[in-house]
Amino acid sequence: MNDNEPGWLVACLCAAWCRTCDDYRTTFEALARDIGVRAQFRWVDIEDDEAALGDLDIVDFPTLLVADGDTIHFLGPVLPYAAAARQLIERAMRRELATPRDRVHEGLAARLRALRG
Repeated sequence: MNDNEPGWLVACLCAAWCRTCDDYRTTFEALARDIGVRAQFRWVDIEDDEAALGDLDIVDFPTLLVADGDTIHFLGPVLPYAAAARQLIERAMRRELATPRDRVHEGLAARLRALRG
């Protein structure tokens, strides 16, 4: 990946009040250490970073987004286990999952990538 290509993004969409997300954060950080060389990882608080989400409505936690550039390869809830998330991320990065298409997704990956953290 060169500086002109945004590359892969893995974002965890959670909420500060969600106890499952609290527990999952350690798992997500471990995944970032293991896979981070191939992707940017972002922890996104759906309330603090509400503007970046646009009209996207998150109802299940944790929710993962896996995108290559602006193309979202997965967006949905995931079981809060490292093995489940790792498999899902790896399959998305191999482009084995159906690409969700919805107007609400337009520009979402770029907005999340722009967040720090």
